[in-house]
Amino acid sequence: MVNINNVYQTVLAIANKEQRGYITPQEFNMFANHAQMSIFEQYFYDLNQFTRRPGNDTSHSDMVDLLQEKISLFEESSSISSQLPPELYKIIEVRYRDKPVEYVTRKEHTATIGVPLVKPTDTKPVYVKSGDTITVYGDNIINSVNMSYIRKPLPPNWTYLEVQGAAVYNNLAPDHRNFELHASEETELVNKILALAGVAIKDYSLYQAAAGEDNKNIQQQKA
Repeated sequence: MVNINNVYQTVLAIANKEQRGYITPQEFNMFANHAQMSIFEQYFYDLNQFTRRPGNDTSHSDMVDLLQEKISLFEESSSISSQLPPELYKIIEVRYRDKPVEYVTRKEHTATIGVPLVKPTDTKPVYVKSGDTITVYGDNIINSVNMSYIRKPLPPNWTYLEVQGAAVYNNLAPDHRNFELHASEETELVNKILALAGVAIKDYSLYQAAAGEDNKNIQQQKA
């Protein structure tokens, strides 16, 4: 987990170093959420790229392990009916009575109706996903299954009290929330937020410097 105030103070210190412009807490929180989601979604792209590379050298294996460790912070498991969790990002596995439930498209399921050899049963159930719901089919429609999934990170929130017109950090506010990413992501969060801030305050030198640092860090990680 990354402390949100550390990131906030670093961003302000760099952005205001040369009187570039003030970033409000509201702007920071918006940039922070965007940056966190960008890094989170990149995990899956990077993991796909590394696992598809030929060979199995130590550096590649280490990178795959690190990405899996970062993603594991968001793994959840719960019993559900038809409604998917609102925080769902990706389904890992669905199980019914310790039997794996196979995903099929609506078209594939329709094609199996009335075909005894391939139609779903309680021992070979399937599920169809439609929007934010799933329907599980066995001998009949199954109303409760266990699902393992990866959730989205919750939006970070730098909370404050206003004291004489200034925003003073207040980590005791009920809606205060740190970044949920792995602790190693602090520098990348700072760079991504600064790049967004550079666009917002129309300081493109700040954007270019922050984006350049971000790209450099990414290349070093993948080397």
